[in-house]
Amino acid sequence: MPGVSARGLSHEERRQLAVNLTRVLARYRPILDAYIIEFFTDNLWGTLPCSWQEALDGLNPPQLAAQLLGMPGEGEVVRYGQEGPRAGGPRVSLSGCNGAIHWGPGLAYRRYRSVWPLTLLALKSTAYALAFTRTPGFQTPSEFLENPSQSSRLTAPFRKHVRPKKQHEIRRLGELVKKLSDLTGCTQVVDIGSGQGHLSRFMSLGLGLTVKSIEGDRRLVERAQRLDRELLQALEKEEKRNPQVTRAGPRHSPHHVVRWVEPTALCKELLLPLEPLPPRGARLLLTGLHACGDLSVALLRHFSCPEVVALASVGCCYMKLSEPGGYPLSQWVAGLRGSELPYRLREGACHALEDYAERLQRAGPGLRTHCYRAALETVIRGARPELRRPGVQGIPRVHELKIEEYVQRGLRRVGLDPQLPLNLAALRAHQAQENRVVAFFSLALLLAPLVETLILLDRLLCLQEQGFHAELLPIFSPELSPRNLVLVATKSPLGEAFSLLETEDS
Repeated sequence: MPGVSARGLSHEERRQLAVNLTRVLARYRPILDAYIIEFFTDNLWGTLPCSWQEALDGLNPPQLAAQLLGMPGEGEVVRYGQEGPRAGGPRVSLSGCNGAIHWGPGLAYRRYRSVWPLTLLALKSTAYALAFTRTPGFQTPSEFLENPSQSSRLTAPFRKHVRPKKQHEIRRLGELVKKLSDLTGCTQVVDIGSGQGHLSRFMSLGLGLTVKSIEGDRRLVERAQRLDRELLQALEKEEKRNPQVTRAGPRHSPHHVVRWVEPTALCKELLLPLEPLPPRGARLLLTGLHACGDLSVALLRHFSCPEVVALASVGCCYMKLSEPGGYPLSQWVAGLRGSELPYRLREGACHALEDYAERLQRAGPGLRTHCYRAALETVIRGARPELRRPGVQGIPRVHELKIEEYVQRGLRRVGLDPQLPLNLAALRAHQAQENRVVAFFSLALLLAPLVETLILLDRLLCLQEQGFHAELLPIFSPELSPRNLVLVATKSPLGEAFSLLETEDS
């Protein structure tokens, strides 16, 4: 998906972008606020302008991927209109906002029944123009061309227990941290929210950095320590098999600490050095790979400490940000009218746009899940009007079920009688609108990156208001890792060095 690069914007341009984002999000707030499971109960299709309904109605999933999300399949041509019947064609009736449109045999003309209105085209263009680009500066991704399950850029010991997505992430972020460490003269890396320690292990045992890992879950820390020992043994065996391979110095595993990092209070353990201080004192680099919710905010707060010289943070789970406290952080965004981002908008910003576009291109039966769940909501409301949007545990193999079978299983999962009498005609009518449900959800996904852009832009502005230097770089392949924008901050300007941080051969 196209977008704007944060690196190409001045401070004033970033502030103006925040203004534009708040205005656009306010204008299209009903789409972002909507819950797709209420498609039928709240008549979400009817909330769209009539011209939008006519343009989107009848589009199949690959057409939605190409025309609305801007991600056409290979060889697909994008056309913003659907052709009506030619002369001599069968009689067709289409219902729209302005009543039915009929064509019959013998008509001496043809027409486009859904030429896109300028307002819908403007929405698409605006979404592209205001969202931060998620396209990295490398081909996607070269390391998996030979084997989609194993990164060619990591040796076998570092791939063990690590899925391809995580292999890509730890390599890319680890190498960026290594470069940033060299540029800023850092003496120690602190990995916050380190989980099972995959990133910490690669940075310490693979790249030779001194790493402290901080994680609040003791079970994850114990697992990380076991994996550290396994990796050390594997590396030793590899050296015995290949004695010609030499290493520069002794290997040091990450130093693991069990500690919760609070978003509103400084963590002294985080700032303590592991080794004797050099003459100029500790110089810490903070990093977090998909630091969840307020944990990303905690990294920003600790960046103001004199011991910290650099930051590389990839956030996620925006819906878990505290209100207030997690957003907004900058004075500029806090002062903008309409800058509020409630839970629903922040949750929507965490969806995987590229993954959904690929699902649209494949047009598989799994796309009907939203439609089935929305139909189930109508039955739930009919039986228990006060029960709104209950959580429904995953129902396996939805695409193989008839809609009434899905509804019966869903009723059982929310504690209702699965033998309730069902209006099969109404359920069939809902099922016939599957493409409309998919189209509405695609509209919301088109706007979702604007919410993420405003959240990350707020963090950039917050750091700049304190006199720091901050950039935002697309570091991962978005097809593998949807939250792929890394916030890089330093206390001294790096200038063009930032461009070196996002290259594939880093």
